[in-house]
Amino acid sequence: MTGVRGDFRAEIWLAESTGAWHFVSLPNHLADEIADTVDGSRPGFGSVRVSVTIGATTWATSIFPDAKRGTYVLPVKKAVRAAERVEAGDTVSVELTVAD
Repeated sequence: MTGVRGDFRAEIWLAESTGAWHFVSLPNHLADEIADTVDGSRPGFGSVRVSVTIGATTWATSIFPDAKRGTYVLPVKKAVRAAERVEAGDTVSVELTVAD
């Protein structure tokens, strides 16, 4: 499945139920492409390992399926938000590559 890749713009949003966690939602077409290539019995809540770049910051993380939103969500950690000077409500350009 490696090699699934997408570039997109999305708004950072704050998850009320999880405290200070910030996310971006993947566009449906990219989420569908990823879902079509992953094994449904994946460990870790169906997480998929990815490499992500926002601005000049690149890091390894996982995306998670979100049934409520109907797509995968990407957590944007505090260090990335600080380095790129972005916060909830800002729209960012995301480069994402599936790692496994």
